[in-house]
Amino acid sequence: MTSTEPALQSALDRERAHHDRCRDALAAMVEGAGDQVVAGEDVSASGADAEVLGYRLRSRAKALRELPEGPLFFGALRGEQGALHIGRLRISEHPAEPPLVVDWRAPVSRAFYQASARDPQGVAVRRRFGWAPGSRGDSADLTGLEDEHLEAGESRSSEIVAREIERPRVGPMRDIAATIQPEQDDLVRGDLALSVCVQGAPGTGKTAVGLHRAAYLLYTHPQRIRRGGLLILGPNRTFLSYIAEVLPALGETGVRQSTLAEEIAHWPVRAVDDDSAAVVKHDARMARVLRRALYARVRTEGAGPLAVPDGSYRWRVPEAELERIVSDVRQEEPPYGVGRERVRARIVRSLLEQVERRTGPPPSAWVRRVERARPVSAYLDAVWPRVRPEEVVASLLGDAAALAAAADGVLDPGEQRALLWARPPRSWKSALWSAADLVLLDEVAGLIEHPEGYGHVVVDEAQDLSPMECRAIARRARFGSLTVLGDLAQGTTPWAARAWPETLAHLGKPDAAVVALTTGFRVPRAVVGLANRLLRRLGVDVPEARSMRGDGEVRERETAPGAVPAAVVDAVRDALGREGSVGVVAADADVARLRAALDAAGIAAAGPEEPAARVSLVPASLVKGLEYDHVVAVEPAAVAEAEERGLHRLYVVLTRAVTRLDVVRARPLPF
Repeated sequence: MTSTEPALQSALDRERAHHDRCRDALAAMVEGAGDQVVAGEDVSASGADAEVLGYRLRSRAKALRELPEGPLFFGALRGEQGALHIGRLRISEHPAEPPLVVDWRAPVSRAFYQASARDPQGVAVRRRFGWAPGSRGDSADLTGLEDEHLEAGESRSSEIVAREIERPRVGPMRDIAATIQPEQDDLVRGDLALSVCVQGAPGTGKTAVGLHRAAYLLYTHPQRIRRGGLLILGPNRTFLSYIAEVLPALGETGVRQSTLAEEIAHWPVRAVDDDSAAVVKHDARMARVLRRALYARVRTEGAGPLAVPDGSYRWRVPEAELERIVSDVRQEEPPYGVGRERVRARIVRSLLEQVERRTGPPPSAWVRRVERARPVSAYLDAVWPRVRPEEVVASLLGDAAALAAAADGVLDPGEQRALLWARPPRSWKSALWSAADLVLLDEVAGLIEHPEGYGHVVVDEAQDLSPMECRAIARRARFGSLTVLGDLAQGTTPWAARAWPETLAHLGKPDAAVVALTTGFRVPRAVVGLANRLLRRLGVDVPEARSMRGDGEVRERETAPGAVPAAVVDAVRDALGREGSVGVVAADADVARLRAALDAAGIAAAGPEEPAARVSLVPASLVKGLEYDHVVAVEPAAVAEAEERGLHRLYVVLTRAVTRLDVVRARPLPF
C-alpha cells in the first residue's frame, strides 16, 4: 500500500530511517561477533571450557555472517510494552540497551500474532510493513504500511498479508514469520516436552509450521536442543532442497536436514525388492521376527559350568547359576550388547563373592583380569555371542528354516516365501541389500545398541512412513519430542497411514495431540474445490480443506489422445505469459515424451531438483511438498492408474497449484 498523503509519507520516512539504523547496528553486531572470537582464543580457562566457549563464539559469528539479505523487520507494536519492531532476529546497538528489533520468537512478540480487537493483549496499534518483492533490505524498498487500531476495536483483513501469501512462487520455500496465523502460532510455540501431530490439508502451511517450530525451539531451549541436536526429516532430497533456505532466513544454521534413508544408510542399496517382499519387510510384525532371530542366538544348553584359573586355584560357577544369570538378564530386556556385558559383570560378581568369602576383597587389578579372562569370554561367546546386524538379517532372509522358526505364528507361509532370497549369498559380507533391508538392519542395530537420540525431530510427510520406518525414527527420539506433519489424504506408499493414532504409536508417541489445519492460505478456492471432489473417494477420515483465497483458476483442456503433448506445450506457453513458476506434472512413464515435446517447442524445462527454474517438468512421484504458481496436470487418469494408491497421488498433483491449474486430458477424470 503506497500513498502520497503527508502523514503516511512521514511515517514511511521515519520507518526507513529506523531500518537504516537497524542495518548499521546489525553490521556492528557481525563485526563484534568476529572480535569476540579473536578475544576468546586467549581466554583464561580450562581447556574444555575454552573449547566450549570458542565453539559458541564461532557459531554465533558464523550464523550472523550467513544471514540472508532482506528486510530487518516486518511488523511493529505500540501499547503497554512501548513501541517494538518485530523481525527475524534481535538487533541492538548494545546488549544492555532496549533492542531496535525484537526476535519474532520472543514472548513479547506473541501479541503480534495473537492480539485481536476482541482481545488486544495490551496492544494499541499493530503495524505491518509492505516491502518490494525480492527486497535485499534496502530501506527504499519499504513501500507501505498498515495500522490496525486494536484498542479502538478495529479489525480488518490485511492487504499486505494477503499479497505476501499470494505472491508468485519462484524458487525455494520462504519463511512465513511475517504472516503466521494465530492457529499456526499456537503450534509453533508448543511446549518442547510435548509431541504434536499436525494433520494439514494442502496449502495450510504445515511444513512451514514445522520449520518455524524448529526455529522457535532452538531459540527458546538452545542448550537442551543443541545438546541432543535437532533433526528435520523430509521424504526426499528434492523436498529438502526446496525447504533448505527457511531456517537460515530465520537465523538458524547448522540444523541437520536429512531423509530417513540417509539416516539409516550404513550399507549401500544394490538390490530391489518386489512389492510383496517390500510390504512384508515394512510391516510392524517384522520387529517381532527380528527380535526372535537375534535372541535365538542366546542359549545355555550344553555350555556347562565355568572354571576360571587363578594361580594354582580354580574358581567355579555352577551351570545352574550361570543359567539363572543369563535368564535374569534376558527378562530385563536390555539392548543385546548391554545384555552380554551384564552377563559378564554378574559372572565376575559371583566369582568376586567367592574370593571375598575365602581370602577377603581382592585388588581392582584382579577384577579387571578376571573380566577379560579367556574362560569368561569363551563362555560369553558360547551363550551370548557377539553379532552384527548384517549376520542376523542375512541368516534370516537366506535360510528358510531360520525364518520359519523366527516367524512362526507371526508371518504366514506366503509372507515367508516373499521374504526369502532366491539366491542366498555365501555370507553376509557379499549380501546385496535393498532399501527395505536397511530398515530391517536398523531395527536389529537398535536391538543390539540404542542409537544416540535427538532433542527434537520434525518429521514431514509422515503419512507415508511404514511402521518399521516409524520405529527407526522412534529410536532416534527415544528421550526427545516429535513434530509430526502430514496429510492422510496424500498417503501414496503401499503402507501409508489410514489413521494417525496407529502411526503415532509406532513413533513411540501414542499420547501426542493431533491438530487439524484445514484453512488453506496458498491453494486457491477453485483448486481446493476440485481436489475436495476427489477427497471423498480416498477413504480417509480427514476434514475437507477450505481456502481463504477467492482467486485462482481451474481450466480443463480436453484433447485427442495423440495430441496431449501439443496441448501441454500450449498450456505452458499460456502460463509463461503470466507471472510465476510453472510446473508440468505427469505420470512418471509420460515424462520422457513430454520433455521431448517441450524441447522441440524450445521450452527449457528443469527437473524438480531446481526450485528456482521458471518451468519444471516433474514426475508425479516427486511432486509431493512442492508448489508452483501454475500447474499443468497431465492426464489425471494415467496418474491414478500408475500405482496402487494412484488416486491419492492424483490428489497430491492437483493441490500443487497456488494460482492456476490446467488439467490436460484425453480421457475422463477418474472421479
